[in-house]
Amino acid sequence: MDYILHISIMVLLYVMLSQSLMLTAGYSGLISLAHAGFYGIGAYVTAILSVKCGFPFLATLPLAMILSGIVAFFVSLIALRTVDDYFIIITLGIQVVAFSFMNNWMDLTNGPLGISGIPEISILGFIINNNISFFILTFLFAGIVYLIIRNIISSPFGRILIALSEDEIFTKSLGKNVYKAKIASFVMGGMFAAIPGVLYAHYISYIDPTSFTIDESIFILSIVIIGGMRNLWGSGIAAAVLIILPEILRFVGMPNNIAANMRQIIYGLALVIIMFKYSKGFVSKPYIGRESRLTPE
Repeated sequence: MDYILHISIMVLLYVMLSQSLMLTAGYSGLISLAHAGFYGIGAYVTAILSVKCGFPFLATLPLAMILSGIVAFFVSLIALRTVDDYFIIITLGIQVVAFSFMNNWMDLTNGPLGISGIPEISILGFIINNNISFFILTFLFAGIVYLIIRNIISSPFGRILIALSEDEIFTKSLGKNVYKAKIASFVMGGMFAAIPGVLYAHYISYIDPTSFTIDESIFILSIVIIGGMRNLWGSGIAAAVLIILPEILRFVGMPNNIAANMRQIIYGLALVIIMFKYSKGFVSKPYIGRESRLTPE
């Protein structure tokens, strides 16, 4: 039972991560490889403040979101000076810089040794000290993040994001401030990414830089693409598949000397087949024509 709950918690964490990136990549067209950096900021802020300063969860969560949003704001000012492939490369560089800070700032992050002893979450005297209670908490946060992002993309601002991702010049011609919309979506994506980071740190009770590498950013982006670039429900399905599939392969009887490599090969082939079968994601949205993208207000 604990094993199933653990997998479910990890799925929910990645659902939040993928949905936060979807706001940036799916609805704004800004493919970012720096998302694990914002995820790591959330984890490290709560770890440092709770372990070294004794801050409670309800204090570290908003602080982690604010700091992640500030970092995302300055990153966006740099990255949005470029477009398309260059934007991706810039965010890749930012991710490398973020990992280097986590890995080398010994006085603050404890470097590659990580931070241990992260306390359990306590909310109004109620301590989250088992997998069932943590699953319920994570589920509630995942639901809140989903509702907030859904309301954002259903708002006039969300329609601007969709329009600029399809035709930026057309959106500008309607008098919309595309640059500010991109910054806002990038900052909100970074802030939402800090939430699963905070929860992950308290759940595992230990973090180190290896959890927030470029590989993690690629994995989060893979969930967004496989689930459907503009479908919040699709990200949940994709997160479940990409996390549960490797666990299922552990139970496939294979000789010990080839088991690890074969699991990687099978997993990779499964992803290739999935992308051929669902080239637009598990749950794809129909194309929105220009006439329905955005109308002057």
